[in-house]
Parts: sequence; C-alpha cells; structure tokens
Amino acid sequence: MKNTIIALAAAGLVSFGAAAQAGDAAAGQAAYATCAGCHGGAGEGGVGPKLAGQAPADVVAKLQKYKAGEQVGPMTSMMAPMAAGLSDADMENIAAYVAGL
Repeated sequence: MKNTIIALAAAGLVSFGAAAQAGDAAAGQAAYATCAGCHGGAGEGGVGPKLAGQAPADVVAKLQKYKAGEQVGPMTSMMAPMAAGLSDADMENIAAYVAGL
C-alpha cells in the first residue's frame, strides 16, 4: 500500500512538471508566423519539412540544436539564424502550437 501511494504521488509530480513546462500555443501561433513561409501555414511542409504532429520535445530539441550551431540536417544554414533569436519560452510556445496542427 505504501509503495502504491508513493508511486501515485511520484506520477502526480511528473505530470505536474510536464504541464508546467508546456508552452503557450497561442503565443506560439504568433511566433510561428515567421516559420509558415517554409513549413506551411498548417505545418504541412514545403521548402522545410512537415512540422504538424511532431512531439513538442522533438521540436524544442531541434530548435535548441540549431540555436547552438549544431548541424541538424541539410537546412541547418537556413534554420540556425531563425533559431538564434528564440528564447527557450519561444521554442516551447512554437512547439506547443505545432503539436496542435
């Protein structure tokens, strides 16, 4: 019984932590306006890859790599300058918006 209570409490903390880190999709929509030219208005892709349906953590991780100057793929030279001015909150907001497309 004690282990069950501890496990449930830990699960609640993990869930709360994930919710606390979730971005603001409405703010992400505004920031996504600069992304739409290459990734499409609905994240369907175009010059850049499809973003719709990608997991928020994956989107944030890629944006962080671009910002850090890491080679991510063939479009790194285009994406690095776009990501350079993004804050962590901007990245999380964009990721939240993209996840809902």
